[in-house]
Amino acid sequence: MAKVNVLLDSCKDQIRFLIDFQILLSLTKRDTQLNHQLHPQPQPQPCPASTPLSPPPYPLPMFLPPPPEEYLPQFVWNLNSLKLHVGAVAEAKATAAAEPLLLNAVRGEDVERPPVWLMRQAGRYMKSYQIICEKYPSFRERSENVDLVVEISLQPWNVFKPDGVILFSDILTPLSGMNIPFDIVKGKGPIIFDPIRSAAQVDQVREFVPEDSVPYVGEALTILRKEVDNKAAVLGFVGAPFTLASYVVEGGSSKHFSKIKRLAFSEPKVLHSLLQKFASSMARYVQYQADNGAQAVQIFDSWATELSPVDFEEFSLPYLKQIVDTVKKTHPELPIILYASGSGGLLERLALTGVDVVSLDWTVDMAEGRKRLGPNMAVQGNVDPGVLFGSKEFITERINDTVRKAGRGKHILNLGHGIVVGTPEENVAHFFEVAKGIRY
Repeated sequence: MAKVNVLLDSCKDQIRFLIDFQILLSLTKRDTQLNHQLHPQPQPQPCPASTPLSPPPYPLPMFLPPPPEEYLPQFVWNLNSLKLHVGAVAEAKATAAAEPLLLNAVRGEDVERPPVWLMRQAGRYMKSYQIICEKYPSFRERSENVDLVVEISLQPWNVFKPDGVILFSDILTPLSGMNIPFDIVKGKGPIIFDPIRSAAQVDQVREFVPEDSVPYVGEALTILRKEVDNKAAVLGFVGAPFTLASYVVEGGSSKHFSKIKRLAFSEPKVLHSLLQKFASSMARYVQYQADNGAQAVQIFDSWATELSPVDFEEFSLPYLKQIVDTVKKTHPELPIILYASGSGGLLERLALTGVDVVSLDWTVDMAEGRKRLGPNMAVQGNVDPGVLFGSKEFITERINDTVRKAGRGKHILNLGHGIVVGTPEENVAHFFEVAKGIRY
């Protein structure tokens, strides 16, 4: 408040102050006249000698005379009221400024540049991560140990200072807690030991209780919030129901998704039952992450774009919407980001989920994506990850092109997919340097 008073008393903005002064003078005269009507007094009461009024520290213009002496007490009251009002506004703006840039951008606040972070920014392209992998070769060990999760999550933060620090984890992490044994094997990817393809197997799937099954996630998020100290937004993430179902039905990664489509089109009730368990479990997982420090959460629906639009509306959209609706009831201010690779044919449907941000992959022109999603939807993306293999001049050009097409505000600069293995680390550093130097 002291800074506000100094700013007001110094009259830095002379024109605006004169307008306020004239309004105050008018209000003072009105209030004094009303006071005299309600409480007639023979003579105006002068100010007490113990509280002398000093002349204003700014020169009054010739056309605006000082207020009459009998108006001065009320004038001072009005001036203090104005200071309180200006102070409240300034404090509100200071609070907004204290929020991480990413959150302000998503909420439509006026920001000087787009915030930037990169999917898979903590990963195999970094030498520091490779050293950890040599010591801890198991991905699950790296992603389920609090100290390692925090260390790996902070590696890009310590080097590049992105505007978002995302939890190092995997979308399949909740599966063990749902009675679905799995592993992630180097060179092979996810392996589901007992793929789920029948109603009896779906019945054996448990609802996910993150507090019991993945307490290390909550602990890591809490530590990350303290370490980052609001200089960036801490991001959590979950897998979307259809994408999780794709893994557990297919038994791992897939090229044609024939097994889950067979289940969807021959026994849809079985698949819907599985999707419902994933939807309620992931909604709870998002809430858990938010309660433990995540300031925004991204939903990955990596395989939803294997569905036709009509099938997306049946097997993915309702469950995404259920997650968003459930979370918004308890965490209405939590930004939720939705990413689906190859989603050009589904953009308008992605917006129907109710998320705050749609993350575009690189196959969608950013300007066209903006137009299709409308001005109220924030967007994320969408530089081709392959650009990071180009020259620094080329990287700079593509960053500027993306930011220009996205327009001012409600844009998080990112890649259209995760950083590719083998990407030169110095090119990632250049990406962040250019991105953080942008000004609207």
